[in-house]
Amino acid sequence: MRVSARNVFRGTVSALRPGSVNAEVELALGGSDRLVAIITMESVKSLGIATGSEVVALVKAPWVMVMTDAGDVRLSARNCLAGTVKSVAPGAVNAEVVITLASGTEVAAIVTKEAVGDLGLKPGVAATAVIKASHVVLGVPA
Repeated sequence: MRVSARNVFRGTVSALRPGSVNAEVELALGGSDRLVAIITMESVKSLGIATGSEVVALVKAPWVMVMTDAGDVRLSARNCLAGTVKSVAPGAVNAEVVITLASGTEVAAIVTKEAVGDLGLKPGVAATAVIKASHVVLGVPA
């Protein structure tokens, strides 16, 4: 499968919390890294998702926010993946920031050039990739 999403994560369903309309699906990505997705119960059924299932999670880079020095910040986003900036590729307006997690997994984000400066993003800086659970698209092998 080839997709345009910059972030393609392979993981195993470590928890499935069904609701009346949606389900919360937690994926183990490796190491202590976890990713939570919110999908419809219809999708859970049609994809055959269950605890232990192998899945692919897709997240477009513009859907990833970046934060540094979180301190005592509380967020509504379920996914806060801490790591270190690997690279910053500036463009005319935006920049691509790649964060490497402790497990070696990489997360790409598209942020404004202004944010790069404001956050002091450069290789080696500690940063957290923030992803809303509703922005995670799940797929299963055919």
